[in-house]
Amino acid sequence: MEPHTRAGGPDGASTPDGPPQDVPSLDVPPTEDAHDVIVLAGGGGTRLGGVDKASLEVGGRPLLDRVLEGTGRARRVVVVGDTTVPDGVLRTVEDPPGGGPVAGIAAGLRALATTTGPTAGRAPARPVAARPDWTLVLAVDQPGAGQAVTALLAAAAGAGPTTDLVCPHDDEGHPQWLLAAYRTSALTAALQPLGTGHDISVRRLVSGLTVADAAVVGVGDIDTWEDHAAWQARLTDGRGGQE
Repeated sequence: MEPHTRAGGPDGASTPDGPPQDVPSLDVPPTEDAHDVIVLAGGGGTRLGGVDKASLEVGGRPLLDRVLEGTGRARRVVVVGDTTVPDGVLRTVEDPPGGGPVAGIAAGLRALATTTGPTAGRAPARPVAARPDWTLVLAVDQPGAGQAVTALLAAAAGAGPTTDLVCPHDDEGHPQWLLAAYRTSALTAALQPLGTGHDISVRRLVSGLTVADAAVVGVGDIDTWEDHAAWQARLTDGRGGQE
């Protein structure tokens, strides 16, 4: 069964298996506005008892809403996962579901490459060939992801021509590949040999990419109820995604 893509409610065109094919780019100015967004929302939430992370509330708002609040300037936004999305946002699922983040990225990029037309409240309709320079990848379980978008776009705009990926690092120095801006052409090329991306590590995906740091505050995710309680405290005492 093919995964489907939709904008808001109605189902749209199905997308083929395998990595997205590179599409010739039109003359897109390298501005902070030239970007798409992939939101990964397909995790099982096993350490949270199997809850849907996208709908999990923290600070009084679902995690998906918090992530999407930073995507208003994107040309297109796709959520990868079996969850409800608002009007103007595409949705797709990797086939079969549960293939891990690389499979989700491949499905999301494929949906962005094969879907035309406007999204409500976003850019006007553009042909598929108008691929943006940058694609943001945001895991839904990061309450500060929406606020991080501006910093990611600024880092991408200032990146050198050989930089393929910009992302922050956590307090222990680990790169946050799922809170990142990828050069679309580099991400497409990295996915090509990985098939549908199922059960492929993100480390393998990015192993050949040139990475630059992005100065982002409020890095962190929610994997356990202890994480949830910590973020709940941060958000309710007014710090939001800020340290």
